[in-house]
Amino acid sequence: MKLSKKKGNPDIPTSSMADIAFLLIVFFMVTSVFSVTRGLEFQLPRQDTSAEQTAEEAVHIFIERSGANCSFTVDGTLMALDDINVYLQPKLARNPNKFVIIDPAPTAPYRCMVDVFDELKQGNVKNISIPTTAEKAAWGSVM
Repeated sequence: MKLSKKKGNPDIPTSSMADIAFLLIVFFMVTSVFSVTRGLEFQLPRQDTSAEQTAEEAVHIFIERSGANCSFTVDGTLMALDDINVYLQPKLARNPNKFVIIDPAPTAPYRCMVDVFDELKQGNVKNISIPTTAEKAAWGSVM
């Protein structure tokens, strides 16, 4: 008895290929790790009333837009960015825990605040604070 061989058309079943591709896409999306760019790291103040300092005891740096550049007023004196650390070092030598308040005007560019923050970090200033709108309103005439 002779068996006949069936010659069929060799097809690759592709009907479920879209399902497999979709599952692979979902798998890689769920298991992939996205790198997060870190911004500036600020140390948030703690609720400690014993070490509370008033605005008069702190060094106040006010940042304003001055044309295309920025102007920096430190304790009421107009100052260049490079002179801020020179001004602060004697004050920090007497009191290393002295607070430095960076107060940017709403119209000041963000880069100016970052420049001051970087300058203070180079001078090893530890207690840097950026007040909220509520804190500015509470201080009122002090600043």
